[in-house]
Amino acid sequence: MLRTDDNVFLGQRLVSYRVDPAKADNRFLLYAFQSDYLQSQIKAFGSGATVEHMRVPDAKKLRVLLPPLATQHRIASILSAYDDLIENNTRRIAILEEMARRLYEEWFVQFRFPGHEGAGFKESELGRIPDGWRCRRLEEVVALNPRTRVPKDGEKLFIPMGALSESSMTIVGTERKAGNSGAKFQNGDTLVARITPCLENGKTGFVDFLPDDQPTACGSTEFIVLRSQTLCPEMVYLLARSERFRDVAIKSMSGATGRQRIRVESIKEFPVVQPDDETLRRFQEFAGPCFRHIRVLAEKNTNLRTQRDLLLPKLVSGEIDVSDIPLPNEEETEAA
Repeated sequence: MLRTDDNVFLGQRLVSYRVDPAKADNRFLLYAFQSDYLQSQIKAFGSGATVEHMRVPDAKKLRVLLPPLATQHRIASILSAYDDLIENNTRRIAILEEMARRLYEEWFVQFRFPGHEGAGFKESELGRIPDGWRCRRLEEVVALNPRTRVPKDGEKLFIPMGALSESSMTIVGTERKAGNSGAKFQNGDTLVARITPCLENGKTGFVDFLPDDQPTACGSTEFIVLRSQTLCPEMVYLLARSERFRDVAIKSMSGATGRQRIRVESIKEFPVVQPDDETLRRFQEFAGPCFRHIRVLAEKNTNLRTQRDLLLPKLVSGEIDVSDIPLPNEEETEAA
């Protein structure tokens, strides 16, 4: 939502609506447009051979159910409260992940780990690295597309490409599918998009949500699965997010224009630093809780979105009495 003093240009297939504040709440209108009632009208007006769209004249014909203004304000406040909590949790996730990324860069790229002042250094393929550390090939420290057994029978979790974020470890938008085709993985694995433009855009995720009764799952065939062998799961994810790894991966892509992919063979020789056991342990002591807290916040957001999406059509349509709906709070979300 824009500020009232923002000046913007709209693309060809965008329509803007400006409410009369004496008749409608602009936030209520925003949520009304997300309801099935208005979405079905928009789809009914759809036309166009190449890209289906609604013509501007038809955009003026949409009908909106408008309750009294006070009720609109209340509905908008309830739904906005959910979105505010989701946004707040998303910011907290970004802060936690940035903390972990910075620590990774500080310790394993710039080598400013605890005690580095008194450490000796030696030459390596990665430049000067601490004594006791080793420069190893990626395939020696990380299993690439490891063999993982996923039963064929029954429905199971499936991760589509769209579930991976371009900027965060969280994976949102899981599906359930029968069979066991596609990439296979387990908790602690990192998923990296191997196809253009998903790789360039940064699609990468950390698997940490599989239940005990379903310890493995499937996903898009366009994932590369990375599993720690001698590092730790958190370090592998942060390595996959690093600029150095992504730059090498992108440059190694091959194939027809628009459908280029990474070949696993092209990144096997990627040089990776193997820290000593004590430094690795201390890193995981910090990164592990960060990742677990991110998972808790991500689960809260999933619950909040579910609750909001259930309420939205019922509130906007007047199916339920708005006076009976309390504002959401953190405690209820944790218990959900």
